[in-house]
Amino acid sequence: MVPEERMKTEATHKAIAAGGKMTVVHSPVGVRSIVTSLVAFLILASSIVFLLDRGQEEQVQMAVEHGRQEVQGDASDEECNWSRGRWVYDNVSRPLYSGLKCTFMFPEVACDKYGRKDVMYQQWRWQPHGCDLPRFDAIRLLEKLRNNRLVFVGDSLNRNQWVSLVCMVESSIPDARHKMHSINGSLLSFKASEYNATIDFYWSPLLLESNGDSPTIHWLEYKIIWADRIEKHASAWRDADIIIFNSYVWWRKHKADMRMKVMYGSFEDGDARLNAVEMIYGFEIALKKLTEWLGENIDKNKTRIFFAGSYLHIHGE
Repeated sequence: MVPEERMKTEATHKAIAAGGKMTVVHSPVGVRSIVTSLVAFLILASSIVFLLDRGQEEQVQMAVEHGRQEVQGDASDEECNWSRGRWVYDNVSRPLYSGLKCTFMFPEVACDKYGRKDVMYQQWRWQPHGCDLPRFDAIRLLEKLRNNRLVFVGDSLNRNQWVSLVCMVESSIPDARHKMHSINGSLLSFKASEYNATIDFYWSPLLLESNGDSPTIHWLEYKIIWADRIEKHASAWRDADIIIFNSYVWWRKHKADMRMKVMYGSFEDGDARLNAVEMIYGFEIALKKLTEWLGENIDKNKTRIFFAGSYLHIHGE
């Protein structure tokens, strides 16, 4: 997994495991909350790029400086802002799992397996200003997820979040009989049977039904979304207790004149029509439909919703 994704993943999962003290968006999802998430990620990504652009020599120096730091406190201070801080090198308590041992690792992000020698990127952790995050505790997370279902919904960036989380959790469940893994089309599922806790990923890069719904064919010359169709996807996460949406990278332009198509109606009913629109307008259509569906179908007293807007796999810009 590339450095930026691994760092962001760890901070997100520790927030959930430590009691979910993140900005929670109850349905319906507000545009303001979505924009806030995007801005927050941009700040974090910029910090990551700045740190990782430093040479190996400086990183070794930081390893000496931060290697003996202990993570203290329980991060219970209500005034603590976990989104403000810095990345510090920590070769004592990191990494949190081995990519060589995790059975859920996809080949395209299995850096260790395919011979990457530079593994120092695995040893960075997020240090908030004025408080400390406790070390990720898989058992504590599973206790909080007992009899619950957590679902990541989105593109390959969110899938990598899922992979990293289940890799951290799997390493804390030594008995193979107590963990199950299944693949059903667009749905990847991990279950810790002892806790009746399920952690799933559902492939839906454009949120609505689209020509990008294949879980294996991810490159499209042009994109089409069905403006009024979300039920096919929503049925996979309707009963979830926690939903983490991630959708942004598939809406980016790969060239200046790139546009997409939005379908209204259906070929079956004979009223289908395609409108060519700017990518950002298609994104707005998808967000409005998602917000509408959540408002009508999700019990805000039962389900917590998070929305993230991640940029690229490799660059934080």
